[in-house]
Amino acid sequence: MRPIIGITTYVMPATWGVWRDLPTALVPQDYAAAITVAGGRAVLLPPDDTDADVLRALDGLLLSGGPDISPRLYGAEPGPHTVTHPERDDAELLLLTAALDRDLPVLGVCRGMQLLVAAAGGSLHQHLPDVLGHEKHRPAPAVYGEHDAVFTPGSRIAGLMGEDVTINCFHHQGVADPGKLTVTGRAEDGLPEAVEDPDRRFVLGVQWHPEVSRDRRLFGALVAAAGHRS
Repeated sequence: MRPIIGITTYVMPATWGVWRDLPTALVPQDYAAAITVAGGRAVLLPPDDTDADVLRALDGLLLSGGPDISPRLYGAEPGPHTVTHPERDDAELLLLTAALDRDLPVLGVCRGMQLLVAAAGGSLHQHLPDVLGHEKHRPAPAVYGEHDAVFTPGSRIAGLMGEDVTINCFHHQGVADPGKLTVTGRAEDGLPEAVEDPDRRFVLGVQWHPEVSRDRRLFGALVAAAGHRS
């Protein structure tokens, strides 16, 4: 059987056919396609903060991208540019905490990496232009910023990426303090772009969007780890 990977989703107004602005649990198809291409079976997880029992049916967890996480998760007040979805924070933090307790393989993408950082006791810069003085990580609406990242030799992400180190970013927040996680990748301006927990079987966060290219290196690693549950 293919390893079953749960992908977190979010509730947003959506329009299709005769329906307009209907609250919908959704996530870009690229995430599910990336898992399928990598040999896994994607299952979408609507926000649900009742319990984490669904993890018993999963082999791995993918924390998808999306709006900002709430600064309350790292003891701060929201800034003027911060847009949050608290119901999603609560549901995903519940899943993530339980997944870490079970040593379930976890991949966090963009917002997902930021949630990993918050859960590890770290914190975020809420608006990177205020810190870095540029908008290269989110240059324009629906336009990815392109960077050549530098990865820590011997790290998991360095081994996965190899010589192709170009990444595509779309985020206005970034890691200020990684907490208990280890920063293993940075953009040319020094901003953390990858974090790992070397003490766990597979916990990796990337600030870019590998699902857009359906990157088999990262998603393949998640599926492989999910296929070897202890």
